[in-house]
Amino acid sequence: MKKTATQASAKKAPMSSLVVKEGEGAWTKAELDEVLDELHTQRDKLVHVLDEAEHDLAGLMRDAGDGAGHDQADMGATSFERDHELTVLNNEREMLAQIDRALGHIHDGSYGICESCGEPIGKMRLMAFPRATLCMTCKQREERR
Repeated sequence: MKKTATQASAKKAPMSSLVVKEGEGAWTKAELDEVLDELHTQRDKLVHVLDEAEHDLAGLMRDAGDGAGHDQADMGATSFERDHELTVLNNEREMLAQIDRALGHIHDGSYGICESCGEPIGKMRLMAFPRATLCMTCKQREERR
C-alpha cells in the first residue's frame, strides 16, 4: 500500500520541521525529548490533581445541603471553599488544555509558532516554558492590557 504525502510527512521526525528563531540551531532529538518529557510529566501530575480536586469538589457540593443546622459563618466558609476549589479546578483544566495543545503542535509540526503574530517563539523560551503559545513580544503586549 502506497503512503500519501500527508501520511509520509506525519511519520517524519517532527523536530525537522519545527521553527526556530533566527540564530538558533534546529531542534535536536535530545532537546525535543526533554520538552516532551516535561510536558508528559506535567500532564500526568495535572490529571492526578484534577481527579483529586473533582472528588473534593463533589464532596463539597454534596455536603452543601440546604443550610439546615449551619450558621451563616459555616455556610459562608463552605461557599468560599467551594468557589476556591472551582477556581483551582478551572485553572488546572486550562493548564491541561495548554499541554494537550502543545503536544498537538509538536505532533503536527507547528510547535514554536506564536499564535498571535506567527513568528517563532524561540527554543529557550519553549524549553523553559513548554506550554508557551506566544513569543515574548506578544506575551508582554498581552500582559500590559
